Amino acid sequence: MTKYLSLLALIILVFSCKNDTKKQITPEKDNGAVVIKDSLIFSGENHFKSIKQITFGGDNAEAYWSFDDKQIVFQSNNKNWNVNCDQMFLMNIGETFKDKIPPMISTGKGRTTCSYFLPDNKHIIYASTHLGDEKCPDTPLRKNGKYIWPVYDTFDIFVADLEGNIVKQLTNEKGYDAEPTVSPKGDKIVFTSTRSGDLELYTMNLDGSDVKQITDELGYDGGAFFSPDGTKIIFRSSRPKTEKEIKEYKDLLAEGLVEPTDMELYICNADGSDLRQLTDLGNANWSPFFHPSGEKILFSSNFEAERGFPFNLYLIDIDGKNLERVTHSETFDAFPVFSNDGKYLAFSSNRNNGGGRDTNLFIAEWQD
Repeated sequence: MTKYLSLLALIILVFSCKNDTKKQITPEKDNGAVVIKDSLIFSGENHFKSIKQITFGGDNAEAYWSFDDKQIVFQSNNKNWNVNCDQMFLMNIGETFKDKIPPMISTGKGRTTCSYFLPDNKHIIYASTHLGDEKCPDTPLRKNGKYIWPVYDTFDIFVADLEGNIVKQLTNEKGYDAEPTVSPKGDKIVFTSTRSGDLELYTMNLDGSDVKQITDELGYDGGAFFSPDGTKIIFRSSRPKTEKEIKEYKDLLAEGLVEPTDMELYICNADGSDLRQLTDLGNANWSPFFHPSGEKILFSSNFEAERGFPFNLYLIDIDGKNLERVTHSETFDAFPVFSNDGKYLAFSSNRNNGGGRDTNLFIAEWQD
């Protein structure tokens, strides 16, 4: 949800200084000689062997690999790309977009979110509001002094080819249907919907059939991903407990809003069974993705932050043990997604933006 990034980046701009570029340079000794690593890698980011910046402006996020790892689809609101709110763009691996515009493969109408490749590498799914209104919907970011995300009831999930032609509509229920991702097995889609009256997770076949609800506890369940073998699902959730929290959650949801500042990670089997809470860290723990081994989760969190930022990436075992900090940003790192071969990690970051508000895409060569 890149709409959250603009507010977050603004807060960081107001309250923090520019990243010290000297801090980005990590000297290492190699046979007595000093070797300077990639200047985009911060000290302590030992899982990154190299890193490459892909975009250079706007808010860019949720970059997902094709099944053959040859292409990536991502969303951006870069005004220089002739869009007014998030739309879907396509890139070939190896491309960067400092001086050129990637092809847009959504309609350019409404607001889009959460695109994902289908197994044939020729089609994508994504959510869009364009059937409700071709204009960008309003984006409230604060209510009663708190950060909020809008949950547009005009979002539905569509299938499109790589030329941007919509070939199928997968959902047409009243309310929010969005955040779809595809199992690496290539047989199921998991998504978030309000069709029950709450924000729950559902699965369906690639053609939209056999829809099954897999969560049923009060709270926002979203941002779900399958494990590499397709047997488990990891997701973020806000689960109100007290009477006050429950009332605030329901009141916001009735207005099509959620508050994303208190979220933990949950894990379950692909059918929703064996559901358990994975993290209990406080603040916002979100954008989880399975490590290629299937035994760890990489996610973004601000649990160590005193003022709501920075957000960094962390690894944790699927039994909740061995928490490890992966990035060492002073601003924002999120939306980590491993390539299918496990060699690369795409993620979004405020690093190297000159202290401004832009959130760009980066691809790091991963090493365990």
